[in-house]
Amino acid sequence: MVIVAGQIFVDPAQRGNYLAGCAGVMEQARRTPGCLDFAISADLVDPARINIFERWESRHAVVAFRGAGPSDEQNAAISAASVAEYDVAATRSLT
Repeated sequence: MVIVAGQIFVDPAQRGNYLAGCAGVMEQARRTPGCLDFAISADLVDPARINIFERWESRHAVVAFRGAGPSDEQNAAISAASVAEYDVAATRSLT
């Protein structure tokens, strides 16, 4: 399993528009074979922060979906980012 997680930062005045523009990507990702979870969400404390969380069956599934990555318009709106991939060896349910 692969987890992609982190945060991106945008102008707080543009965060709502940025997130609205991500809805189609989220829908597409969730329909993609190998996607276990995909979320892009507003941070509750920092008005500039957007949280990224993706869970995939394999690295192959991530690469197959990722393609070229964010659009030029989305990239231009990002002032900073820290997102990484994590290879998961084992999981434990907490619920």
